[in-house]
Order: sequence, then structure tokens, then C-alpha cells
Amino acid sequence: MSGGAIPRLVIAAPSSGAGKTTVATGLMAAFAEAGLVVSPHKVGPDYIDPGYHSLATGRPGRNLDAYLCGPGRIAPLFLHGAAGADLALVEGVMGLFDGASGMGELSSTAQVAKLLRAPVVLVVDASSQSRSVAALVHGFASWDPEVRLAGVILNKVGSDRHEELLREAMESSGVPVLGALRRDGRAGTPSRHLGLVPVAERRSEAVESVAELAARVREGCDLEALLALARTVPELPDAPWDPASELAVADVPEGGASPQKPLIAVAGGPAFTFSYAEHAELLAAAGAEVAAFDPLRDEQLPPGTRGLVIGGGFPEMYAPDLSANAPLRAAVAALAASGSPVSAECAGLLYLSRSLDGKPMCGVLPAESRMTERLTLGYREAVALRDNALAAAGTRVRGHEFHRTVLEPGAGADPAWGLTHPERRVEGFVSGGVHASYLHVHWAAEPSLAGRLVASAARGAVARSSV
Repeated sequence: MSGGAIPRLVIAAPSSGAGKTTVATGLMAAFAEAGLVVSPHKVGPDYIDPGYHSLATGRPGRNLDAYLCGPGRIAPLFLHGAAGADLALVEGVMGLFDGASGMGELSSTAQVAKLLRAPVVLVVDASSQSRSVAALVHGFASWDPEVRLAGVILNKVGSDRHEELLREAMESSGVPVLGALRRDGRAGTPSRHLGLVPVAERRSEAVESVAELAARVREGCDLEALLALARTVPELPDAPWDPASELAVADVPEGGASPQKPLIAVAGGPAFTFSYAEHAELLAAAGAEVAAFDPLRDEQLPPGTRGLVIGGGFPEMYAPDLSANAPLRAAVAALAASGSPVSAECAGLLYLSRSLDGKPMCGVLPAESRMTERLTLGYREAVALRDNALAAAGTRVRGHEFHRTVLEPGAGADPAWGLTHPERRVEGFVSGGVHASYLHVHWAAEPSLAGRLVASAARGAVARSSV
């Protein structure tokens, strides 16, 4: 089997709440337990579902977002992430045909399925219907002839009799039923204000939940038929995405002749779980040594740290513990004061502020942060307003916001981004080597971000070595 012909399926649904994550994660775990090397993927910008996918498969969960990265990068990123796999499973987002607001099919599950030339298996919430399920499936199967809707998994089935009625109705649809799962709340994944609770916050329970999902899928789904369907795909003509090749053509300044690779520390642990796998790969390809640390546990940054990346997560759930780790807060503040490059997104932005819900944070930024009831959510287009450690002035990016917090800024820092769509406003902070913003950006779409960060860290390492 050539690399472009990796067996693959897209797990979609008519709408959110039908059980895509339950079914996709269960399938991943069931196939992995059967001895297959399974590559997990998620349509859209979501960080949390890929954590469950990774737990189910033992491989990094990877995102495929055509808005953030562009349609042309979807197949290359897929091939990069799925290299060496026996099977790739792609969990969709929202309803099958739902994409970026006002932009047609862009970033929809249907678009990704077409770009990957992958058959779609539709997960249908059958809890309140019988014969109508066939009409629903017929509509989805006929809406876009370029989307190959090749099977259905009936979810939340109430009884043997209910399943019998559903299967009888589906016989006339021309779409085979590849599984039927009973209603069962035992294997659920708990939610909070931004979606599911991340794996890192409930690992022991998550392991049990994934094992239960695998058992339910083995019992209710025809795994042989699903695997056979996945193997009907054509070869993709694209070359796999390669971070070194991407950086070679990116506009990246020289970093200086550092005697060692600059060490970039990346925040992790339960409070900072939002990160794309490609970011660390780009940092390493740009010449950095990448080291993870946990702001809840580690009292110092990794020895020799010359740059810092703090991604998203749920710091509001851990504000007292983050605040209590005063030695690390002081180390982060000292690194920022030295002019070393610091990139912070969303949760990282809050951690760098003076306080979060009244609890002292790192004090790097002249701002106070707090939780609110209002959800800020959506895709954004932005331009860098000035040269900084992450982006050259004029760099255009696409990103997304997803938070229930606000910052009340004081004086002393310039804005990082000028948002141009869907609204015009300035956002974030640039101060010295610090770039902090609510905007989540996928660096695979703009590799120069990783390159500039590493180059800045390398210049700092050279400067220190010459003192």
C-alpha cells in the first residue's frame, strides 16, 4: 500500500450532539485494540476531542481545518499525520455540511471528506425516530453528489424492536447500516463551559471511558465492513506536509550562530492542554530543542530556556494552584523581562496577566483578567500590526477565538493583531519579546511564526554567550 492510499473514513453526523465523538473515539480504540495502527484526526479547530483520540490510539490527535490552514494543506497534513498507519479515522465537526459562517462549504466536514477522497459514515441520533431516519439519510446522501455517504451508524437506539424498525426503514435508502448502538450514559465524556473536559484533567476516568466506548463499538458495529469500506479509497496525489520544507521557503530571519540549539519551553499539564502537534514539530525543524513543563507542578522553567510557548487551556479552573506556584511565575516574568521570545495564546495570555479572577498571575502584561458568562467564539482574520518576536509586520493569519474571559488592559503594551474579519478591532499585546493574544493560530499555515520565534531565541543565546 502506498502512502497516499492509507485506508480512511470520515465519521460525520447530521448535527452536533448526535454522538460523533463517542462513535469516532470508540472506533479508534476498537481498531487499535485489534492490532491496527490507527491515525486519529479531527475536522475543525477543536483541541479537546483530539486528546481522547490520542488516548484511544497512542498517536497524536491532529486537526484538519481548511479555514485555518487552507484547503490545499488538508491532504498534505493528513498524509503527514497518518504516515505509517493501517487506518485513519477523521471525526467531523458540527453537521456534515456546516462550515465557516457565510463561507459556503469552507472548513466543513463535507469539504474535508472531498479533499481526502474519503467515504463518510453518518452517525444518526435515532432516539426519537423510526422510518424518518431513512428520509434523513436520503437527504444527506443526495445533497452533494461529490460526497460519498457510504454507511450509517445508528446511535441511541432504544431497544431491539426499535433497531428492527430502523433497519427496515434503511433498506430502501440504499445506504447500508454499519452499526447500531444502544442508549448508554455510562461511557459519556463530561462537559463544561467550553466543551468536553480535557483528558489531562481526568486521565484515569478517561481511560475507563475510552475502554467502555471500544467495547460498545465492538458489540454494536460491523468492524470488518467498516475496515473494508476504508480500504476502497483511491490514492491521494499530494506530498505529505513536511515542516523542514515549509520553513525552507518561509520568510524567517537569521538566528545567529548559536553553539547549541535554543531551548524552547512549551507549557503543558492539565491547565494548558490546547496545542497543535505541528507546532512542536515546526519548532524542532527550525532548530530548537523543545521541552515541556507543567506550570502547576514545576517551580522552574527547563534549564537553559531561551524561549517560551504557552498555549490555550483552562487556567480559570486552576487559578489558585497557578497562583500558588510563585517561583515559576517569577521565572516566567524574569524570562519575559530579559527580552526572550514568549508566545502566549488565550490561556497563556491570562497566565501572563497581572491577575486572573483576583489571583496573582505572572504580571508580565499590564492587564487584569476574569471569567464572564459571555462566550466569545468564531473564526477571525488578522494582520500583525508591528514587527515582533512571532510575526513580521503585515503578516496575515487566520485564527479562532474561544473563551469566556475578558482582559481589562492598562497602559504599557501595544496591540498584537489588527482583526480585519468579521469585525475590525485591535487585539492582544506586544511588549519586548512577548506576543500574547486570544487568537489561536495554526502555525502550519504560517511556518514563519515558528521560525521567527526560534531565530529570536537563537539570537538571545548568542548574545548571552558573548557576554
